[in-house]
Amino acid sequence: MRRRSFLKKSSSGVLALATLPQLRIAADPQYSIEELMGKADIALIGEGINLRRAAHDAFVAMKKAAFQDGFAIKIVSSYRSFERQKAIWERKYRRYTEEEGMAPLAAIEKIIEYSTIPGTSRHHWATEVDIIDGNPSVSGDVLVPEKFGEGGPFEGLKKWLDENASDFDYHLVYTDSYFRKGFKYEPWHYSYAPLSKPMLTQYRKNNLAKLIRNEDFEGAEHFTAGFLKDYIHNNILDINPYLL
Repeated sequence: MRRRSFLKKSSSGVLALATLPQLRIAADPQYSIEELMGKADIALIGEGINLRRAAHDAFVAMKKAAFQDGFAIKIVSSYRSFERQKAIWERKYRRYTEEEGMAPLAAIEKIIEYSTIPGTSRHHWATEVDIIDGNPSVSGDVLVPEKFGEGGPFEGLKKWLDENASDFDYHLVYTDSYFRKGFKYEPWHYSYAPLSKPMLTQYRKNNLAKLIRNEDFEGAEHFTAGFLKDYIHNNILDINPYLL
């Protein structure tokens, strides 16, 4: 075909496509603020899994692959509603302030070493999993970094995840990077990136400080503008760079 003839036909084809009224470029999915804050009813898939469909399917595939290599991935926590996160927050706040006698601000700083302010948890999105190896017999709190480290009962699973989790689009959120601030290292917390990345992008477009101030739960009256600024920067956004 001669070049001039090809260009003429190509141009007419592009023009025809451009004039089709119903032809649209696929846009990023939209999530309501209620959904992003754990306040909306969403479809959760899988008994004992409770994730969005795509995250569920990828998790099941990862679990099967790990099983073939001798590990029994077990979910400790996945989707968490706003009310569930509020209950966790307030239980810790009362324990630290009433039982242990800590000042409110000190109690809040202690809580956010590992737990999020209600409405800001990534677990609200049904894209996150806290996981362990169900094979070893373990006593006490299972979600402590030492149990995933050298000599710990979950050391083998952690090494397997380091090598394989990304093949299933799951990525560690709160890494052990020396320069990272905010929540402490969580070797058990993995995120399904194809969904959580656009959700975070949309979430951070909101006035997060205002959203937090509008909520009513124990301890919230002690949040200052400076505290909320640092919390958003350090705890919400200072994560594995791949997930931003």
